[in-house]
Amino acid sequence: MILFPMVINSTNLLGLLYFNCYPDKPVLKRSSKYLPFETFMCFRVVTRGLYPQLVKTTLQRNIDICMKLGLSNYVFEVVTDNFIGITESLNVREVVVPNSYQTRHGSRYKARALQYCLEEGVNILSDNDWIIHLDEETLITENSLIGVINFINDGKYEFGQGVITYANEEIVCWLTTLADSIRVGVDYGMIRFTLGQLHRPIFNWKGSFVVANAGAEKSVSYDFGPEGSITEDCYFGMKAWEKGYKFNFIEGQMWEKSTFSVMDYIRQRRRWFLGIAKVFLSNNIKLPYKTGLFFILISQLLVPFLAMTVVIGIPKNSQFGTLFVLQSAIFMFMFIVGVMKSFQHHRYRWWLPLFAFIVSFPMSVVLMVLETSGTYWAITGWSQVGFHIVDKNIAPVNNRGIRIM
Repeated sequence: MILFPMVINSTNLLGLLYFNCYPDKPVLKRSSKYLPFETFMCFRVVTRGLYPQLVKTTLQRNIDICMKLGLSNYVFEVVTDNFIGITESLNVREVVVPNSYQTRHGSRYKARALQYCLEEGVNILSDNDWIIHLDEETLITENSLIGVINFINDGKYEFGQGVITYANEEIVCWLTTLADSIRVGVDYGMIRFTLGQLHRPIFNWKGSFVVANAGAEKSVSYDFGPEGSITEDCYFGMKAWEKGYKFNFIEGQMWEKSTFSVMDYIRQRRRWFLGIAKVFLSNNIKLPYKTGLFFILISQLLVPFLAMTVVIGIPKNSQFGTLFVLQSAIFMFMFIVGVMKSFQHHRYRWWLPLFAFIVSFPMSVVLMVLETSGTYWAITGWSQVGFHIVDKNIAPVNNRGIRIM
């Protein structure tokens, strides 16, 4: 039973130990002033359009980073269900998905919007261009943009992904932000090892801080129907791998916000488990390319039973006890790394190692409760399919004017 999560945690440990978690600041391998003549980049943001000011604020801040690096041959493409009213320019484009639009296989939610961008007459990209997928609150950093440029100039891989942290600037909910530190640990562990060393999305594929060759993305497409529409990113990653495309890890960090409430956190986890389960059960993806998802799902299901082991007592002098302690140690290590990387920009970062160590055990208990709640809610409400929109609308952290209106 414990072997399933052990595979996941061992992969995380390999990533944390094999690679340097504190690399030097990424530097451009080729001057950015030459990049515009070689490739075109489309930063694609998909939104329901429910929080227009959030989209506009984030958009302006990301454009500022591009200007700081001297980029000019790019466009920010805001794909929305509801008209936002962004003033379009050479570098900004708003795409409103018509209510009447349907894909051939009936993709829904975000997958539907992403497929609309690939349709003839809507798509403005050539096969040699590149797409950078962002969520509506994703903030590009200078380091991450340098990582993206280096990945594109490398030219060896069609898809790439990097680290997202959640404790930057104002923290709305400390509990969920600390809980999301484990995601940062997973990014630096499992994601970095499977993408950076094996060049395959063996266990998962996220939907933000994704860099994709436009021709490859069009070849895979997002028209995979309802079964892949709950976690369209995961489904897309498995299909791209099945088609033979190669992946790599991208240096740098992008910034996002954790959910603002515990219930939103649980709903988010519920959607992820439900979506990944539907991807695994899909008949349209061959088994070798989704076996890793099975390990993820079983590991999630076993969380409460492993927690009960702590209450009942760990068997002495047994291999099970040894594996349990080892797995717990790896999990704690991942969480501590996640906390330290998440809060590394904090002005009081000198206290991070002690803080991370102190909160690691109580937060592991909190994580078990939250993750289990989302997982078993998904199972008991299997037929209640939906795409919950997490509210991450927050006022700007400063009073500077937002020029895009």
